[in-house]
Amino acid sequence: MVVVSPINETPKSLQQRILQLSRLKMLVGTEGEGKRSWLNSIKGSLALFRGEVAHFTVSCPKSLGTLFLIELDKQNFLVFQDSWYPSKVEVRSPEGDTYCFPVHRFIADREVHLFREGKAVKAFEETHDLAKYAREQELIGRKEDYCWKELKEGLPHCIKETNPLSLPPEVRFSYTKDTEFLWTAAVGEVELQLKGLEKRNEPWTDIDAFDQVFRCKMTDISEYVEEHWQEDEFFAYQYLNGVNPIMIRCCKVLPVNFPVTDDMVFLHGQGSLTEEMERGNIFLCDYKRLDGVTANNVNGKKQYLMAPLVLLHKREDKLMPIAIQLKQTPADDNPIFLPTDSAYDWLMAKIFVRSADFQEHELNVHLLRTHLLAEVFAVSLLRNVPMVHPLYKLLVPHTRYTLQINILARLALISENGVFTEFAASGGEAMFTIMKRSLSSMTYKSLCIPDDVEERGVRDIPNYYYKDDGLQLWDIIFKFVEGVLSYYYKSDDLVVKDSELQDWIRDIFEHGFLSQEQTGIPQKFSTVAELIKFVTMVIFTCSCQHSAVNSGQYDYGAWMPNTPISLQRPPPTTKGTKDHIMMQTLPDISTTVKGMSTMWLLSKDSSDFVLLGQYPEQYFTEGFPRIQIKGFQQELHLLSVAIKTRNDKLRLPYTYLDPANFENSVGI
Repeated sequence: MVVVSPINETPKSLQQRILQLSRLKMLVGTEGEGKRSWLNSIKGSLALFRGEVAHFTVSCPKSLGTLFLIELDKQNFLVFQDSWYPSKVEVRSPEGDTYCFPVHRFIADREVHLFREGKAVKAFEETHDLAKYAREQELIGRKEDYCWKELKEGLPHCIKETNPLSLPPEVRFSYTKDTEFLWTAAVGEVELQLKGLEKRNEPWTDIDAFDQVFRCKMTDISEYVEEHWQEDEFFAYQYLNGVNPIMIRCCKVLPVNFPVTDDMVFLHGQGSLTEEMERGNIFLCDYKRLDGVTANNVNGKKQYLMAPLVLLHKREDKLMPIAIQLKQTPADDNPIFLPTDSAYDWLMAKIFVRSADFQEHELNVHLLRTHLLAEVFAVSLLRNVPMVHPLYKLLVPHTRYTLQINILARLALISENGVFTEFAASGGEAMFTIMKRSLSSMTYKSLCIPDDVEERGVRDIPNYYYKDDGLQLWDIIFKFVEGVLSYYYKSDDLVVKDSELQDWIRDIFEHGFLSQEQTGIPQKFSTVAELIKFVTMVIFTCSCQHSAVNSGQYDYGAWMPNTPISLQRPPPTTKGTKDHIMMQTLPDISTTVKGMSTMWLLSKDSSDFVLLGQYPEQYFTEGFPRIQIKGFQQELHLLSVAIKTRNDKLRLPYTYLDPANFENSVGI
């Protein structure tokens, strides 16, 4: 008995039942091969459409032994030519055994396609010539479908395709995702046009007028931001739990270009910077990657982008800013701003910092360190690892939608006419300069949150929920990955001899990190422990880290003065700022609304998103990894309950790393 199970998704062109004949060319087992058989029973064929299960009976003159491969092809009926997406094929043998063949791909042509039985098999374990041939042919086809190209010199390589429709159908958006994404974008554009804001290039004159942009789309957090954005405590809080929570680091020695003195930050000699640094109470945020880049022109007007240094002080359970220098080089026209300065001087300094943080966050922390790296991990997986490999089964759910969302980002955000290129202070050539600098300074440790927390010296900061939740998530993912991979790799020798595994990491090192040894990224795997840690990092980056730096964009950016996409006036060179200067400095009306509509679009999940730890496409068929998946899901559920309990007591809840809120992959 053969059972064919399509999933509940169809290609966009398939809106009604399409009659089509399919045939199972061959069943292949350890004792022989079956004959080509048409799957053409009336009852079975009529079930070959969305969400249905089709049953067929095929006969073989003798036992085929243990089945390990099937050959499938699709023949179109009359003029109908459409894609078919089987989820899996199950074969029940006369001996009572059931074999599951995961498919999870579109069959659109009339070619013969080979699919392996679901048990994970490494290349060196193959014993049957046809199995080896199927493995080789799969990777040959994948290398043709997924090709590398250089986006810009000094940046991670990306997939060669420049149009989402050129991608293989199985990695494109679903009909649901595509429709909702386009609808969200269209609604935002129409709303702005109806309000007449999109073409207005003049400055804002009234800060309360920002409310008219997307007032109906305000969130609880964005309303909190609007109320508290000027407060020092909230300014510091965003370094812990805002959209850029990896910038802050412990400061043991003041940078020579940041000459803060005790008298500046401690009144009447009531403290010592040296003593506070020794106690681990002083923290630094240094935007040196932005230094010297040429700021953009927006709507024909020069913009301004600083590379500030920010000093923060931990006082009991609070973190507070105590000094800001807006440019890297100390000078008379580059004063150090302090909380004791006039309210507008201090607020203007914080506004320039928040604008710099927007550029650093979007280009380095968000685009480079999640989107572009996730694409590298995905393309290398698809090129080098066949579907029957345990690593493919483990990681492919974490690549869902990543290739298409990144192509769309390159088209709509960072292309020549993209929103970021045209409206951000760091748009244009500065954008690529910043990302090149970011990649050249990136380290493997900074991608692994336990190592990163230790290296930045921030383990003991209180109320650092990104750190607290992230460390727990890392441990849960690590335990899951360790359980699965240790099952398939009983010794280090098995890792070393797995050529497909080694090809995967070699491609990542070469195309993702441009063969830069100083990054610390592995060039090969020598031990099971190395493999487990790296795969944990991949899953954490594609799911948890992306949520932490993506999901709050609109929450923290909807009130534009808190996250200016650009600034129109140079920074103050002396103290004594007049209040009207702030409104002239903030981005103009059209720039504001473009930035806000983009953040709104990039913060909206589709209704078909798949939560971390959920695997509707069942690639693993063996019992042990499926038990590990259930344990993984239980651990994530318990963490979610704990996070919700904590958040109920918080004035400003931190939800971005609640496993019940974010998806498996970089899909938005």
